[in-house]
Amino acid sequence: MNSTICFIGAGNMAKSLIGGLLSSGYAANSIIAADPTETQRQALTQHFGIHCYENNAEAATLADIIVLAVKPQLLREVCGSLTTALSDKKRLIISVAAGIRSDDINRWLGGEQPIVRTMPNTPALIQTGASGLYANPAVSGEQKSQAEHIMRAAGLAVWVDEEPQLDAVTALSGSGPAYYFLFMEAMEEYAQTLGLEAKTAHLLTMQTALGAAKMVMESHQDCQTLRANVTSPNGTTERAIQHFESAELKQIVGGAMQAAYDRARQLADELGGDV
Repeated sequence: MNSTICFIGAGNMAKSLIGGLLSSGYAANSIIAADPTETQRQALTQHFGIHCYENNAEAATLADIIVLAVKPQLLREVCGSLTTALSDKKRLIISVAAGIRSDDINRWLGGEQPIVRTMPNTPALIQTGASGLYANPAVSGEQKSQAEHIMRAAGLAVWVDEEPQLDAVTALSGSGPAYYFLFMEAMEEYAQTLGLEAKTAHLLTMQTALGAAKMVMESHQDCQTLRANVTSPNGTTERAIQHFESAELKQIVGGAMQAAYDRARQLADELGGDV
């Protein structure tokens, strides 16, 4: 029998997880959601056939697992609305709110709660996401399996041993799609400078990115080896790679990821404070 999962918040991330769970065979009558916006509730009910509630606490009392899928700025208030509903038993809490540490969530919920904090990314919206997960000490082995099953509905899910490692996940996969979009944007634009039509440049850029990612996913070789395999001595690819290296591309990427990492830690301090 499926545990009942309650999604607090009916935004894009909740929709992607609900859709993934249903596609994997999870029963619609074991999934509920709560959202203050009537149009959001109606959309979930019509699209997925699940029951939705306006009141967070009412929905939470019916669930075994609660997924906090609200914006970080709203999480403190949402947690406050759930404290009474959570007082009767320890339900598994899964937070997909970026930047809010598990200790802060635990404090806002009244303490001693089993909490899994996750850092998903936007490709989760098409079930190709990459999520990092961290479980606080109150989470049981069975609850870890439940959390992993839910997040795998939206793509890859990997565990980290220490919560600060989620800031590194943020800098890598959380913000990472935008890095690739920027690189693809630059390739597409310069291809037009070199004479290609906009549509042709767009299609070739997309397919090249897809093909490169697919090769990495399906090959037993690492990125460095795959790159070497297509870099012929004194050829066009080698000349391009040499330009990247002279511009210190790796240092640029490292600096960008460090900036994202630092900002993630700063946001956690700002959003999780007592004031």
